[in-house]
This record gives sequence, C-alpha cells and structure tokens, in this order.
Amino acid sequence: MFSPATKYGIAGATLAVCVLTAACGSTSGGGDGPTSAPATRQAAAEDKGPQCIGAAPADGVHVLRGGGFRLPGGGGVQYAAAAADGTSRTATLRDGARYGSEQQQWTVKPGSPVTVSGHAYTVRQVCSYRVVLEPKASKDKATLAAAPESMEFAGGSADNALCFTTNRAVLAAAAKSFPAKGQTLSLLDNGGVKQLPTGPSLTVSYVDTAAGTAGLGANCAGVPVALYKEVRVGDTVEFAGVLFEVSGLTEQAVRLTRTSG
Repeated sequence: MFSPATKYGIAGATLAVCVLTAACGSTSGGGDGPTSAPATRQAAAEDKGPQCIGAAPADGVHVLRGGGFRLPGGGGVQYAAAAADGTSRTATLRDGARYGSEQQQWTVKPGSPVTVSGHAYTVRQVCSYRVVLEPKASKDKATLAAAPESMEFAGGSADNALCFTTNRAVLAAAAKSFPAKGQTLSLLDNGGVKQLPTGPSLTVSYVDTAAGTAGLGANCAGVPVALYKEVRVGDTVEFAGVLFEVSGLTEQAVRLTRTSG
C-alpha cells in the first residue's frame, strides 16, 4: 500500500518554463555551440541507490522523473520526487499530468496500487529516472497501446496518442531519432532544443561544470514529461523510451551515450 505525502510545489520553474514554451532557441542536436559559463550552483547530493527496484513489464507506462503522463479517462500522474537509502527505493507520485495546487500525492514502491481518475494501476518498478505502472484493466492497456491516427506531431493535446503511449510503432519511431546504442547524443546548453519527429522536445536548462551537474528536460503535447535536475556523469536518464547514460558535461553541452537498443 502507499501512504499520503505532503503537498508541495516543484522547484526548478526556470526549466519548466523553457521546456513548456520551447522558445529558448532551436537545434537538432549533434554538435557543441558556444555559450557563456553558467553560475556555480551548490553541489548536489548523490543518489544512494539502488538505481531500480522491481521489474518493468513490456507494456508498462513509463512516468519519467520530474514529469507527467496523461492516462486513459482524462487523468494523469507525475513522478514528483524520489528517495533511496542504499537498499530500498520509493517514489512520490502526484495526481495530474501537470502540476497544480491541491493535488493528491502518494509515496509508492513496487507492488503499490494507485488509482487515478477511477482507473487502477500497479507500480511495477521504481527507478531513479522513472516509475513504471501497469494498468489493471485490459481496456486501459488496449487504449494505451492503440496506434495513433498519424505518426506526424501537430502540437498540443492533438499529440496525446504519440506522447503518452505504449504503442510499439510509436516508440520505435522515436528511438530511430537518436544515435545507435553506444553512440553519443549532444544536447546543447543555453536553450538548445532537440525535437523528435514524434513530438517530444529535449532541452538543457543549465550546465555547472564546477559542481559537475546539469539540468535536462523534455516536453510533449504541452506537458513537461521529464525534468532531470542535477544529473551527474554516470547517471541514467530516459527519453521517449530510450535509456542514456550522462557521459560528459561541458559549458557548451551535455553528452548522452545511448545504453538501450
């Protein structure tokens, strides 16, 4: 079971605004560009791990750290916060795909039941970078796996079927937008945007080489779907179903090496 957690707002509003508006510049990613050195931030505390607890089902719903996911029935869920003590891991989930006041929150672990807008889910995996939910109803599983009317993104809520899906064809199309496994993607600092053909846009909010940390985010269909704050070299992040390891931080860019197929 899960227990209630206190309500609170999300820090890092600067990244959220940049991700939501995608108005901080544009690049298709790949090379490094010049930028001024960022202000030094307080060193981030390293995650004690373990990185993941539980197993992710093949058709599970991936809710990314700091981001939200729209669910069948008009509801949504966010991965608001994480905690790990070296042997166990929990996550704080928030009701709603986007932050709002008076939203319910829960602390969960693998096996915890979660009900959102009358739809039941089971938490199957909790990682530092994602929580994986499994719908209990076959109808909800079918809705999430349904093929979209078009594979071309249009902008806004029209892209829900591309952004919030377990459909294999959509995920495969998004995966093809990234370098192959073992190769590196560079996301530019200073507002550069990497736009995927299926809708998600990726951004870097800051790079602090002195502290060895950076902020990464993703937006899709008007929803911040990921907000990785204070990531370090060696950390795992996920975008559009693809896993990456943070492999380099410079004043110009964050380098991500793809680790999944």
